[in-house]
Amino acid sequence: MSGAMDQAAETVGRVTGADEYSEEGEVSLRGLVTLAGVYATGAGVFAWRMRASGRQLPERIPPLDLLLMGVATYRSSRLLTKDKVTSFLRAPFTRRTGSLHGAEVMDVPRGHGLHRSVGELLACPFCVAMWIAGGLTVGYATAPRATRLVTSCLSSVALSDWLQYAWSLTQQKAEGEG
Repeated sequence: MSGAMDQAAETVGRVTGADEYSEEGEVSLRGLVTLAGVYATGAGVFAWRMRASGRQLPERIPPLDLLLMGVATYRSSRLLTKDKVTSFLRAPFTRRTGSLHGAEVMDVPRGHGLHRSVGELLACPFCVAMWIAGGLTVGYATAPRATRLVTSCLSSVALSDWLQYAWSLTQQKAEGEG
């Protein structure tokens, strides 16, 4: 499997002119192809296992479950890519460049090749959201009750975050008027 991904990455590099893709030369198309291959392989293994087990995929996801999964994906992606508490997961692949609102931080990828590509993934909430949504979808298909519980918890945290920010804004406005 790894040989096939390496070959695909090499082909992408030749065909796209990977060396010329980024002015700074910091984008590793080979690393990104490897990550895309890992994701696609995981999705394929899941589909194969579901078919082999004879289990049926859900025909649809009810709107409330979809809303919970969406909010949980949002909160999980912020937790993984921006929270100080999860810095230890990002630290091998990123470098801290500053602090954001609340307990969030700004990290940038470091290193080269696959190492840098993992850093790009872990520093980008939009990028990692697809991986999280994929995991929650697999969870929903295989263990819907447990997945609803987890997504409810994460959605509650997101709602709490939004309320904390709303409270902070009202306090700032009150202080400005006083």
